[in-house]
Amino acid sequence: MNTSNPGRLDPNGRVIMISGANRGIGAAIAARLRLDGYRLSLGARSPETMAQQSSDDCLCQPFDALDAESPRAWADATMEKFGRIDGLINNAGAAAQFGFEDEDEAKLDHMLEVNLKAPYRLIRAALPHLQASGSGRIVNVTSLAGIRYKRGSAGYAISKFAAMGLNSAARSLLWDDGIRVTAVAPGPVNTDMMPQMGGMTREDVTQPETIADVVALVLAMPNNASVAAVPINAVFEPLP
Repeated sequence: MNTSNPGRLDPNGRVIMISGANRGIGAAIAARLRLDGYRLSLGARSPETMAQQSSDDCLCQPFDALDAESPRAWADATMEKFGRIDGLINNAGAAAQFGFEDEDEAKLDHMLEVNLKAPYRLIRAALPHLQASGSGRIVNVTSLAGIRYKRGSAGYAISKFAAMGLNSAARSLLWDDGIRVTAVAPGPVNTDMMPQMGGMTREDVTQPETIADVVALVLAMPNNASVAAVPINAVFEPLP
C-alpha cells in the first residue's frame, strides 16, 4: 500500500506489461505509467518503433498477437528481467469491416484472434506471476462496440463483445487470487484506428492520454475497490 496515499497501491517496483505499446492508446499508457514510477514491459510487433527504449526500468519486447507462442516468450522475458509481473494491459487490437453479407471469414478470424485469443493467451502466460503478486491487475482495453451495437462493423462488435466476456470470466475466476480485472471501453479515440465519425473531428473524440489516466487510476486502486468496467463516451448515448 502507498503510505502517502493509503487508498492507492504504490507503483514503485511494480511491473506492468502493455501490449500494442508502440502507438496510440498503448503508447499513451506507457508514457503515463512511466511517469507514475512503474517498471514497464512493452510488447509490439516492431519494438524498435516504440518511443520508450529498453533500460533498467523498461523492457521492449517483440509480441505478435497472431503467434500463439509469443505471449509465453514475452512473459518469460519479463520475468527474466524484473523477476515479477504485477499487471497486464491488454491493449493491442484489430479492426476491419465485416458484415453478415461477407462469406470470406478471414477478417472475422483475424479480429477474433487479436481481440480475444491474444488477450486470453497473455492472461494465461502472466497468470502465475499475477497470482504471486497478491494484488495483480489486468486491464482489458475493449470498446463501447462490445457493450452495445450502434454502427459499423458487425464483426468488430462480435470480437469486442467476446472480449467483454473474457473480462467478466477473468474477473470472477481470478478474484480470490487478489487479481482485479477491469474493462476500459472507449468509443472513438484520436488514433490512427479511429473510424470516420460523421462530422466529428479529432478534437471531439476521446484522447489517448485520457484513456491512459483511467488505466492509471484502475491500476492503483486497492483490492477492496475494484471496478468491473469503465465505459467512456465522447458523446451522450444511453448504455445498458
